[in-house]
Amino acid sequence: MKIREIETLLDAKLLCGEDKRDMEVYSACACDMMSDVLAFVKEQSVLLTGLVNPQVVRTAEMMDMRCIVFVRGKMPDESVVAMAREKDIVVLASPYRMYNASGILYEHGLKEAGRSE
Repeated sequence: MKIREIETLLDAKLLCGEDKRDMEVYSACACDMMSDVLAFVKEQSVLLTGLVNPQVVRTAEMMDMRCIVFVRGKMPDESVVAMAREKDIVVLASPYRMYNASGILYEHGLKEAGRSE
């Protein structure tokens, strides 16, 4: 799935990464606990979270994630967006709750991170 499809499906606002909207992603992880992301995510993916602090960007960078989707209408401040821009990570903000956003993406073919089935 392309990041631009995620943007459309989740009615998301693109905050940075305009030049990477055609990048393909294959799995997603939905979590507010960055320690769980570090423990369980094993491949490049999209991170859906309601946590809006710099630690999210640091975690995404460490796990080689391509896109962060802030859910529940949460908007990161400019310092978080600037950090993501510097790390070449796409940032989207969606009004959907995490459960709904995850379901929409799963329904359209994006799989759980770490699963190949």
